[in-house]
Amino acid sequence: MIVVHEKTILITGAAGGIGQALCQLFGAEGNRIIALDHNREAVETLCAALRASGISAASVVADITVMACIADALAPAIRELGPVDILINNAGGLTGLPNGESLSLGKMTPEVWSKDVALNLNGAFHCVEAVRQGMIAQGGGVIVNIGSVNSLLTFGCPAYSAAKAGLASYTRALATEFGQYNIRANTILPGTVRTEAWETMEKNNPRVFEQLLKWYPLRRICTPADVAQAAYFLASDAAQAITGAELALDAGLTAGNGVMAAEITSAAF
Repeated sequence: MIVVHEKTILITGAAGGIGQALCQLFGAEGNRIIALDHNREAVETLCAALRASGISAASVVADITVMACIADALAPAIRELGPVDILINNAGGLTGLPNGESLSLGKMTPEVWSKDVALNLNGAFHCVEAVRQGMIAQGGGVIVNIGSVNSLLTFGCPAYSAAKAGLASYTRALATEFGQYNIRANTILPGTVRTEAWETMEKNNPRVFEQLLKWYPLRRICTPADVAQAAYFLASDAAQAITGAELALDAGLTAGNGVMAAEITSAAF
């Protein structure tokens, strides 16, 4: 049975689409939620809704790119809900052009590169450092990092992609070095997920999701709930022998290029 119950879960980027799905799923299963986000109004509104539904939840407002502020920001929530058992590094994002177009290397600036790496890679490191000693002291813990299929193949967004590739490597290092303390660390690699981040692109091209489907063997786009379910599995004892792994959550995108294969073989995929 896959059960995560009566644990303290720290979820970063909690106010976003995937973050909210994570908070709701883990909270509904009787866990205590520490919801961290840089948007005070959004995360406080989220926690109020969680508490109204009977879920123990505390909001934390912090910029994860600034390591010095995280431990102090977390302290009141940890005093209220207990030491962090499970960390889900969900916060992330990419810098694009005003029209929603992603930046290519040809348009990349050092400032954008640094910004995307700071958020998607350094931020995860900062959050782990804030809770790692607590996990060791209590005999173990679980870290789930939300990466991207962009770490495996080139789909544009080079700074974001490089940071996510670094995140996967960092996760393997965590698994290798801290397994001796009963700390497990794994990465989820989502493909396209229907979140607010895609709203601008969908406004510019209402058919964007329809056009993407041909690349996905399952002919569907993942949802925030799909990501939450995968994280729930990796956080549970059902995955107690899994660490250092990368779980592609991409409706088959990285399994193979069906469009190209169909052209080569003249078969229907």
